[in-house]
Amino acid sequence: MNRRKFLKHAAAIPVLPALSPLFAKLNLETPKAVSSKPFRRVRPADPDWPSPEQWARLREQVGGRLIPVTSPLAPCKDAPGSAACAARLEDMKNPWFIADEVGGTQLAGWQDAWTSSPSFCAVEAQKTEDVVAAVNFARDNRLRLVVKGGGHSYLGTSNAPDSLLVWTKDLRRIAVHDDFVPQGCAGTPPRKAVSLGAGVRWVQAYDAVTTRAGRYVQGGGCCSVGVVGLVCGGGFGSFSKHFGMAAASLLEAEVVTADGKALVANACTHPNLFWALKGGGGGTFGVVTRMTLATHDLPEFFGGASGKIQAKSDRAYRRLVGEFLRFYEKALFNPHWGEQAIVGPDNTLQLHMVFADLTDDQAEAAWNPFRKFVAGSPDDFTAVEPIRVGTMPARRWWDYDWRAQHTPDAMKFDPRPGAPGGNVWWSGNSGEVNAFIHGYESLWMPASLFRDPDRLADTVYEGSRRFEVQLHFNKGLAGAPAGAIAAARDTPVNPAVLDAFTLVIIATGAPHANPGVAGHEPDAAKARADAGSITVAMEKLRAVVPEAASYSNESNYFERGFQKSYWGTNHPRLADIKKKYDPDGLFFVHNGIGSEDWSKDGFERVG
Repeated sequence: MNRRKFLKHAAAIPVLPALSPLFAKLNLETPKAVSSKPFRRVRPADPDWPSPEQWARLREQVGGRLIPVTSPLAPCKDAPGSAACAARLEDMKNPWFIADEVGGTQLAGWQDAWTSSPSFCAVEAQKTEDVVAAVNFARDNRLRLVVKGGGHSYLGTSNAPDSLLVWTKDLRRIAVHDDFVPQGCAGTPPRKAVSLGAGVRWVQAYDAVTTRAGRYVQGGGCCSVGVVGLVCGGGFGSFSKHFGMAAASLLEAEVVTADGKALVANACTHPNLFWALKGGGGGTFGVVTRMTLATHDLPEFFGGASGKIQAKSDRAYRRLVGEFLRFYEKALFNPHWGEQAIVGPDNTLQLHMVFADLTDDQAEAAWNPFRKFVAGSPDDFTAVEPIRVGTMPARRWWDYDWRAQHTPDAMKFDPRPGAPGGNVWWSGNSGEVNAFIHGYESLWMPASLFRDPDRLADTVYEGSRRFEVQLHFNKGLAGAPAGAIAAARDTPVNPAVLDAFTLVIIATGAPHANPGVAGHEPDAAKARADAGSITVAMEKLRAVVPEAASYSNESNYFERGFQKSYWGTNHPRLADIKKKYDPDGLFFVHNGIGSEDWSKDGFERVG
């Protein structure tokens, strides 16, 4: 449920007028011939910037849906101490408000990396043809192109100043299938599946597939994350140890490539492009407008286990960490259990676990040995929050009406008048909304480390002396069913995930810290100090992992050797696919395939 708890101390619970002034003020000169200098994308002040007449033609092509982009925090930048600013800062605590703002991103930025910055203008796509028009316009006019669905990118890939934004929010169609066969795959056995437009958020997908249809689709844990970005990065959710990676369930995608063609990619048609979309990175190979994912049988029960244990000394804490890891390997290292254990510098072990397909009695029995261990050493440990276990009907896990009645604190609802009832988010994700990242590291930890349990425990403990260490067990596929591992093997995600029992995340940030907003600026000194501590803590863990690898959707902006870290031996094939479908690098994202050939801002080719 609390998919990405990176904020320290965060709560955790299982139309333009015909010629807008925006365009009218721009240079009207005839475009000049391209020089022999390195390829460079144009900015509004450049003589080659499109004329108002060219923008007007694009506006006509997309049915008038070419809109200006402003920062949702404009009221605060214009009048920092005003009532309008105060109201807007309150709005920014609502992920669905941010999602409805064309210039909004779910994070405010990252220290010394990026800040949320509005594009020049946006095409508010309502059909594939709108995307085609935007892609053709950006390519023909040498514009920086940005694609935004959910806007949740940690690395800031869904925003860029002086760019043309393709906004896919309105591509929201959902279709549940009983017998889906990918296009061009005659003879392939039909599958139960769901087709999701690029603007669909995961809570909407779960509502259609699980709450209403009684099946399961593997997506993300955070309700307001967009479907495309998650899947194209690989995709993990609370129950991925049971159902596998989201990308491994992809059956087909419609994608607009750099040449302006809307292609259908699947295992039979454009199979290399299809493979690349299953974890090769969002916004890299084209603009995905629709995805079809296989659905799975839904277990009778989902559930959770939570608790908080405090050790009374460092020695006792090291013992606690070691015992928990041994307990995890013996009792929880299987397809049933996922989510997190948090090992903190304050000598606390926080547990926020979920499980699938177990009864209450089975889940209670699994935890009894660890409870007995804690209770048996009252001089060393205190159960600050006793370990509690509970189940519920799996069909009601994302049922917001049921949740409001039975678990009212688990979800928050969009407070805006007239907001759809499905605009919800887990309470434990609230700290991430409009947050500013200080530092972030992730690392796949191989299950082979269990062969030397003392060394593993020492490593995790030593890391926690520097910073909070989060063990995301659902984000490593070791212990998953053989079918889930085999399906993940046919994706470009670093094969290290197949042997990882957990993804370690060490990270922090500040809630509602916004660059350029007086009185709400990030504390740069603290952010840099935190980032340094996070680096040191992660180095403790890297020391025991021979081939360090990371998860592209949740990783360091400054990831060293990201090509190998994210994709391992799959990177060369991805690079070849990129050259075939996007030879001129129209689709640039930070730390994406081919990004090393461009300047940091994506405007000038350097390679």
